[in-house]
Amino acid sequence: MTDNQASVVDEADFTVRRTIRIAAPVEKVWRAVTEPEQISRWFGVVELDGTGPGAQGSITFEGYGRVPLAVDAVDAPRSITYRWGNDDALGHLRDELDDHATDFTFTLEAVDGGTLLTVVERGFDRTSNPLRNLAEHAEGWVSELDKLVSLLEGGA
Repeated sequence: MTDNQASVVDEADFTVRRTIRIAAPVEKVWRAVTEPEQISRWFGVVELDGTGPGAQGSITFEGYGRVPLAVDAVDAPRSITYRWGNDDALGHLRDELDDHATDFTFTLEAVDGGTLLTVVERGFDRTSNPLRNLAEHAEGWVSELDKLVSLLEGGA
């Protein structure tokens, strides 16, 4: 499995960024970050009412619960932006997106031997506890994206 660096937290901009290399073509990685049935194999169980900007639904994590999710922008197969109501510090889940929602963008770039995938999550300044949420999401992107690498490089 490809060895990738951890997430980088920028407290001044309230962002978390992680860039990883995946030994898989862009098309395969694109499907893994955009198709609900593929996302559900490595991240959380995703349900959306459509495709493209404006699609809404949820992502459900085992042991955590349901989180509202929406697709904000798509530039296939280069980038997709989601918005979610995943404010860990609130201590409860909401049924819809609210003022505490953050957004995250997956950006894909073809490189020799695979794909460079960058995720940037923004908007932590809107959350109930920005520094705590930054730290928790930085850790979360490490574990979740490592699952994606294992899935795609394992040929599953």
